[in-house]
Amino acid sequence: MTQTLSLQGTGRLRNAPGGGFDCRITYSDGRGPSRTVACVERELPPGGIPAYLAARESGARSFVLWEDERRQARVATLVTVSANGGRAQFQVLDAQGAPLATFTRDKAFSRGARSRWTVSTAGLPEAVGHKGRLFWWGLWWFFSPLLPLMLVAALFGGGGGDYPRGPRRIKWRSGGEVPLEFKSSGNTVHLHASHLDWRVGAALAALVPSFDGWIGDPWDTRRD
Repeated sequence: MTQTLSLQGTGRLRNAPGGGFDCRITYSDGRGPSRTVACVERELPPGGIPAYLAARESGARSFVLWEDERRQARVATLVTVSANGGRAQFQVLDAQGAPLATFTRDKAFSRGARSRWTVSTAGLPEAVGHKGRLFWWGLWWFFSPLLPLMLVAALFGGGGGDYPRGPRRIKWRSGGEVPLEFKSSGNTVHLHASHLDWRVGAALAALVPSFDGWIGDPWDTRRD
């Protein structure tokens, strides 16, 4: 049974207590309609939003998955363990603060041409994935001289309102299997392995799109 976690919303989250959420995680296991299982909110450091945005430049991220808009119960929390030299490591914690998984992101050209994502869970082999396929990256770079024109078209509605972005799909492999994957369509994480906790998929569904790059519009870059 595949579990599917999707990031929904425009990124117009509100950090002030009592504010609403436009970023949500929906869940489906194929046995019924998808449902909202978490509301996503940045967890701001001392210094507030300016400090968060400054830290994220080095790769740091921190956010909470709340059970609902009342913010009374945490589903999970993602914290940055370290972020430097092109590598960022994150830990997913449950509601009591116990670790669920560790994510490691190696920036493109630091350990290969593509960004590398590693998912580690206790007692299980690591799953390693790379952002995009080399074939599609080759096409992307081939047509990159046309990128300014595509950006102008997107700004004026000619591109359907979407900015052109590089390949984003990630397939994680472990022991010859594909336990999970991220699909750019709908910012969706598919958990194919039954041992994977849905909260890990939810955290990954929120984390990966936050690295969309300067062309994209990451959900956690709001300035108010």
